[in-house]
Amino acid sequence: MTDTPPLLLPRFRLSAPNIFPPRLKLCCLLAAACLVQAARADDDGGPMAARIPLLPAYKTECSACHVAYPPALLPGAAWQRLMANLPRHFGTDASLDPVTAAPVATWLVANAATGTTARAAPPEDRITRSPWFIRQHDEVPPAAWKRPSVRSAANCSACHAQADQGDFNEHHVRIPR
Repeated sequence: MTDTPPLLLPRFRLSAPNIFPPRLKLCCLLAAACLVQAARADDDGGPMAARIPLLPAYKTECSACHVAYPPALLPGAAWQRLMANLPRHFGTDASLDPVTAAPVATWLVANAATGTTARAAPPEDRITRSPWFIRQHDEVPPAAWKRPSVRSAANCSACHAQADQGDFNEHHVRIPR
């Protein structure tokens, strides 16, 4: 039997030399954090970053008349007022039995807007009067809201074909003529 010399492999440094000054590292970390946050945000810039599955009772009851709006569109206090006033829900009696209303109200508040959207409820708790809604729809001509195929700013699905799935991405918008 012959003795063979052991296979010699070159040694590699496991850590890179410290070529970045601490400030540059901090700036890179902050930029990365901002990019991660931006990637999580919705393209429309609205409070839709966290899309959650709709509560079945909420979707069934509310989408009978309009899009079952994602709960992140209003702060919790606004949802509480809306649920407390269902007999006078924007001119319609949208009353629910207590067995249905209680879990829907709890779910809406638990998944309501946070951050800047939650700081101030829009006038009359109308999603379409919130600052972010107005900002995101500033390019829509006022006449568009009055078209028979649109009827009002609250008719999201007129322009957002996937609104019923919680998708309000501006790349999927088609404003009817």
